[in-house]
Amino acid sequence: MSAQSTPDSNGGSADSKAASPSAKKSRGFMLRLLGIVVLLAVIGWGLWYFLDGRWYESTDDAYVNGNVVQITPQVPGTVVSIGADDGDLVHAGDKLVQLDPSDADVALSEARANLALTVRKVRGLYSSVNGAQADVAARRTAVDKARADYQRRVALARSGAISSEELSHARDALTTAENGLITAQQQYQTSKVLVDDTVVASHPDVQVAAAKLRAAYLDDVRATLVAPVDGYVAKRSVQVGQRVMPGAALMAVVPLHDVWIDANFKETQLTEMHIGQPVEIESDVYGSKVEYKGRVQSLGIGTGSAFSLLPAQNATGNWIKIVQRIPVRVVFTDPQQLDKHPLRLGMSLDVRVDLHDQSGPTLARQSPTQPAFSTDIYKQQLVKADAAIKQIIHANMAGDK
Repeated sequence: MSAQSTPDSNGGSADSKAASPSAKKSRGFMLRLLGIVVLLAVIGWGLWYFLDGRWYESTDDAYVNGNVVQITPQVPGTVVSIGADDGDLVHAGDKLVQLDPSDADVALSEARANLALTVRKVRGLYSSVNGAQADVAARRTAVDKARADYQRRVALARSGAISSEELSHARDALTTAENGLITAQQQYQTSKVLVDDTVVASHPDVQVAAAKLRAAYLDDVRATLVAPVDGYVAKRSVQVGQRVMPGAALMAVVPLHDVWIDANFKETQLTEMHIGQPVEIESDVYGSKVEYKGRVQSLGIGTGSAFSLLPAQNATGNWIKIVQRIPVRVVFTDPQQLDKHPLRLGMSLDVRVDLHDQSGPTLARQSPTQPAFSTDIYKQQLVKADAAIKQIIHANMAGDK
C-alpha cells in the first residue's frame, strides 16, 4: 500500500508545512536578487551618464539642406530647345535652355558695324588734326612773309620809293594773314581737343561703341542658358515654345556633393554645444549601416518661430511656455561618403553631437574671407566680347596707331 501523509490538527499535511518556509525563503532570495540587479542597473546608468552619456546631445529633427541654384533668363525670348530634364547630371557650362537668338544676332551685327564705323570716323579725327597742324604751319609762313613784305615797304615808303597806298595794301595783307593764322590755330585746337591724350582704341567714341557691342554680345550669349555649377536638374517647368521673361524660374540645379544638415535642437540641449564639435550622422534611407562624419558649423541666431512669417505673440494672457528649437548647421567632413551614399534634399537624419571638445565658440568670431558659394562661368562671356572688340578695331585701323 502507498504511503499517505498524515493530516495535522489544522487540516494541513505535514509536507505542506515543511515546504512553506522553503518557498518563502526562495521568494525572498529572488526579491533581493532583483533589487540588487535594479540597483546595479541604476548605478551603471548613472556612471555611464556622468562619464559619457551627458557629453552627447542627439535629435531626429534634422534634415538635409543645400543650395538650389535657380536657372532664370536674363533676356526675353522664345524657348527653342531644352538640354536637360529632372534628375539629369549636368556640369558647369552645359547648355540647359536655348532661346531663339535671331533678334540678338541682328543686334550684335549692328553693334559690330557701328564699332567699325566709329573706328574709321575717329581715324578721320586724327587725320583732321594732322591737316589742321599743317594748315597752321602754312599760315604762319604766310604771316612771316606778309610781315617781311610790310616791313620792307615801310622802309621804302620813308624814302618815297612807294606810295602810301601800296604800304596800306601790305598792311592789309599782313592783317589778313594774321587773322588766317588765328583761325587755323583755333581749328587746330578744336581738332586736337577731340583726340588729345588718346589713341583710337581709347577714344571716348570708340569706347561707347565698344560698350554697345559688349551689351549686344552679352544679349546674344545669354540666349543660351548654361549650368552655373555641377549638379542635378530639378523643378523643370519650362517648355519648348514658351515665351520667357527675365527673372522667370525655368529649372534648378542642385549640387548634391555640397549639402549640409539643419538639425533642430531644443534650447535646453545647446548649453554645452560649440562650433567645431564632431557629429555622428545616420540617415533614415541607409539606417545604422552607414554612419556619416560631420562637425558643427554654426548655431542658429534665433528659433524657428522667431523668423516665421507670423512670429509667436508671447505677450498675451493665454501664454503657454513651449520649449523652442534652434537650427544647428552641420557640415559633412568626408565628401567621399556622399559620393558612395548620396543624400537628397529634405531627407530625415539622426544626428549625435559629441560635446567633449569645449574649445570652440558658440558664435562666429570672424567674418567670412571667401564666398560661401560662387561660380565663375559668366566671367568668360566678357573675355570673348573683349577679344571680338580688339579684332574689329585692329581690322579697321589699316596700319594707323
